Amino acid sequence: MSTCEGNMAEFREPPPLCDSEKICREDDNDDLFVSAVESQVSNVRASPTHSPFENGEEIDLKREEKPEDDPLFTDAFNGDDPFASNTPPDIGRLEISQGETKNSGWSGSQGKNRQEEPEEEEVPKPKMPVPIPPSQQTIEITVLVDQKVGDGVGAYMRYLVSTCTNIPFFRRPKSEVTRRFSDFLGLHNKLVAKYLRSGRIIPPAPEKSIVGMTKIKMSSSLSPTDQPGTTSPGSGGSSVGSGSGGLDFVERRRAALERYLRRTVNHPTLLVDPDVRDFLETEGELPKATNTSAMSGAGMLRLFNKVGGTVNKMTYKMEENDLWFEEKVQEIESLEGAVRELLSATEALVMHRRDLAVATGALARSAAVLSNCEEHTSLSRSLSQLADIEEKIEILHYEQANSDSSLLCELMKDYVALIGAVKEVFHERVKVFQNWQHSQATLTKKREAKAKLEISGKTEKSSQAAEEWEAKVERGREEFTNISQMIKREMEMFESQRVKDFKETLIKYLENLLGHQQQLIKYWEIFLPEAKAIA
Repeated sequence: MSTCEGNMAEFREPPPLCDSEKICREDDNDDLFVSAVESQVSNVRASPTHSPFENGEEIDLKREEKPEDDPLFTDAFNGDDPFASNTPPDIGRLEISQGETKNSGWSGSQGKNRQEEPEEEEVPKPKMPVPIPPSQQTIEITVLVDQKVGDGVGAYMRYLVSTCTNIPFFRRPKSEVTRRFSDFLGLHNKLVAKYLRSGRIIPPAPEKSIVGMTKIKMSSSLSPTDQPGTTSPGSGGSSVGSGSGGLDFVERRRAALERYLRRTVNHPTLLVDPDVRDFLETEGELPKATNTSAMSGAGMLRLFNKVGGTVNKMTYKMEENDLWFEEKVQEIESLEGAVRELLSATEALVMHRRDLAVATGALARSAAVLSNCEEHTSLSRSLSQLADIEEKIEILHYEQANSDSSLLCELMKDYVALIGAVKEVFHERVKVFQNWQHSQATLTKKREAKAKLEISGKTEKSSQAAEEWEAKVERGREEFTNISQMIKREMEMFESQRVKDFKETLIKYLENLLGHQQQLIKYWEIFLPEAKAIA
């Protein structure tokens, strides 16, 4: 036997195609592509030319019909055993072949099969959420009084913070959490530590009130049915309910906290701060902000820093080279004085309205006494009705006084604090400039020392120190440039928001004032026919 015939004999040793295919089918009866190729495999097994070699000679596999070759099954009948391979079959191709077998019975053309492929492979894609444009993103925050926790010195008020938003940054569209006053102060301290140095205006949190909190701690109960700021006729101006002074303070603080959070989330940078999101969404109690206490170490440090900052403002005068900052500082000083003056006038107006309400109540009581003594029937009836009208007008005066306080006074107080935050940002810029100039002066001294050391031949240490201070000077210059640019952008947003706030508040105030005046006119129109009927 020749070498070629020997090699051919060795090549014929693997089992025939039909035996291997049978074994594979017995092992895996649930194969996905059995139904697709079953008819073709049966033809191959029944054909006498099932093996590519017979009697040592290579022969061609022939079929009675020769449809156009389908590339999907070329590998199944080219002499290689597809069932003996360890490589898993191409499921995608076999699924397509199943569709072709059902539709065309193996007699369709490639073109027809390819036209049917997209119909078989079409899979519905999941709908992606439509991104919300920034102009349509909204967030609404409300703060409500939850309840008083504890008694005595350790008592505190708990507030319910509700958030409703469509901003993707937040985890949930709606959330409700409970917070105490120190949590609000802790959030403000975190934001100041993060952003004040970069020149951002951080809305100030409401200030602490020792007198107000003493009323809360010492009050026996705070009934949620009592409405703060209202008075009963004949009370002489005192508020309704026991502990009503505490209720009035709680209501003012609640409104101040709500305005603080709304101003915070109105800032585009603070809105996406992780601490703000956690404050609005994290359920349960936050870690207690112990550094907000006035008697804590951090509180004393803040007090010393504030005193030091005040002294620094008085002693250090920065030579301003930017005309915009020079004009803006003067504008802020004038604005602060005007707002403080308006605040004082509004507080005087509130006191006047409350005094007027007290006087109106006294008039109502006097008219009622006189009506009881009057023997004339129509006159007595008119005086009695006058007393009723004056009691209603007394309530109107108190409501108007509270409206003046909650709208105008609180707005002025907020902007006095906001202007203070603006001045803090300007002072931070002065401190950055001061550090930059200090680094520049130190660099000059280092260069002089370097020159002296070079004369003596010692240059290594002096060169390294000079390079370090050169880097500090460059960082100081860059920081001063960045904070100046940031303050200009922040002031644009501040001015825009200030105009918007004053407009909205004035509209609410005038609508409220007009409503009270119209109600007052109705009262007198009701009484006028009764007065004319006195005979």
